[in-house]
Amino acid sequence: MENMIPVIIPAYEPDEKLIKLMEDLNAAGIGPVVVVDDGSFPGKYGEIFDKVRTLGAKVLVHAVNMGKGRGLKTAFNYCLTEYPLLTGVVTADSDGQHSPEDIKKCMEALKENPKALILGVRDFDQSGIPARSVFGNKTTSRVMKLLTGMSISDTQTGLRGISSEFMKALLTEKGERFEFETNMLLDTKELGIKIVEVPIKTIYLEENKSSHFNPVKDSIRIYAIFFKFLFSSLSSALVDIVLFTIFCAVFRKVPVVIGYIMLSTILARVISAIYNFSINYRVVFKGKGSRKKAAVKYFMLAVFIMLASGGLVSAICGVLPAVPETVVKIPVDCLLFLFSFYMQREVVYK
Repeated sequence: MENMIPVIIPAYEPDEKLIKLMEDLNAAGIGPVVVVDDGSFPGKYGEIFDKVRTLGAKVLVHAVNMGKGRGLKTAFNYCLTEYPLLTGVVTADSDGQHSPEDIKKCMEALKENPKALILGVRDFDQSGIPARSVFGNKTTSRVMKLLTGMSISDTQTGLRGISSEFMKALLTEKGERFEFETNMLLDTKELGIKIVEVPIKTIYLEENKSSHFNPVKDSIRIYAIFFKFLFSSLSSALVDIVLFTIFCAVFRKVPVVIGYIMLSTILARVISAIYNFSINYRVVFKGKGSRKKAAVKYFMLAVFIMLASGGLVSAICGVLPAVPETVVKIPVDCLLFLFSFYMQREVVYK
């Protein structure tokens, strides 16, 4: 059916809240509903899923627990094949955090913005919210803002409106568990998909005890996504510093017009820059545009950073001759690293 927006509810070992949610959705006239049983023990949870079926939900079953990301992909594939003309879907959690009113708000937002990613966002400045949820969400939001430039007020919300075209792209996205939802956010920047935030109620029942999100284990999985942003620059910086130290030792007593520090900086930076560009283009920023244009921009930035590094280190060593050049270079390059990262993210590979 055209303009249809099914509701997807991934569920692992749910309690009575799932039945209550299904009853509320029926009362509000919201549907169809697709529930994913992500490997719950049938002897203990079978009755809950049977009741959900009698209330009209389509239940898809995983034989073993495969994670929220895989559950969402299973439901995406089902909806895309069962309802080929659908506008998109709205995903909701099974633990009672999302009310039918807020689910309907996200549906309306998706209808008004059929190509956008809709996020039902909570207000974490309210009182009574579990500390681990406040810390986890605010920390992730700040890290994402710092590393990607994306300003998202609720990065871990499970209430999302996703277009049918975006669903197709997400079927092959990496991530099988909670990290999949973070990958989804990163994909919006890569694919040029607008994010629309919809304020929703902030509901936490029983201190959110029913949540299967592990604040330590799953945060590590989520933040591992960002490690690639740092690996390239840190590894190339290590290559640069090692080569700089070697070249300084080789050329220290050789008369050079520009000075041995500047010469060592240039030689080391040229080699490390070639390595850094290759890693950044293929792995970090996943360049899909013109490689030549990106290379030109990167070259201009690398020349500026190189001259700035050599000039600052030379100036500081001139004032503090007793301090080894490498000791001076490390803090200088740390500051230039932050500037370089911002320029690469926003200009070179934008």
